[in-house]
Amino acid sequence: MFGRRGGAEAAEPSPPETGDGTGKGRPTPTRREAQAARKQTLRIPKDPKAAKAAKRERDREARERQRQGMLAGDQRYLQPRDRGPARAFARDFVDSRFTLAETFILIAVLVLVLGFIRNPIVQQWVSIGFFALTAVIIVDMAVLIITLNRKAAVLFPDAKERKGLSMYAALRALQVRRLRVPPPRVKLGGAPKA
Repeated sequence: MFGRRGGAEAAEPSPPETGDGTGKGRPTPTRREAQAARKQTLRIPKDPKAAKAAKRERDREARERQRQGMLAGDQRYLQPRDRGPARAFARDFVDSRFTLAETFILIAVLVLVLGFIRNPIVQQWVSIGFFALTAVIIVDMAVLIITLNRKAAVLFPDAKERKGLSMYAALRALQVRRLRVPPPRVKLGGAPKA
């Protein structure tokens, strides 16, 4: 009852039929050949130094592939904080506008250099200018974030999608435009993509 059904025809399955009456055109590899081919593609050297060097090279290639994908804006290669349509909208919204916040780092370096001047009048004006510019940047960022939140609430009614969007946009606005990752998809003055 539970035994094998005899015969060689049960052990040898017939090849699948194709529409044109021909097979796959090559014999099925044996297990030994398949394992040898798989090991050949790995190519892990037996020498520990060479194995470490090969691993470093594979890791370098993987990082380069990820970097190229990130620069291309491919969702698979983006960091988790950059994924999703709401984050893409925030990036495009920030990238389409010029904000004073992106010049903040350059201005801070300039203030640091001017701080070495021993003239108290120059130092006083530099301090006043720096604090005034910081206040203007804060107002500009507030306008940016309020406008972004209003538009995002219309496009993304689910609050979970918008969670952390304000901080994400503020941090992106503080970065110099050329150094933003992922790189801007929208030109200055362009409309953000929905």
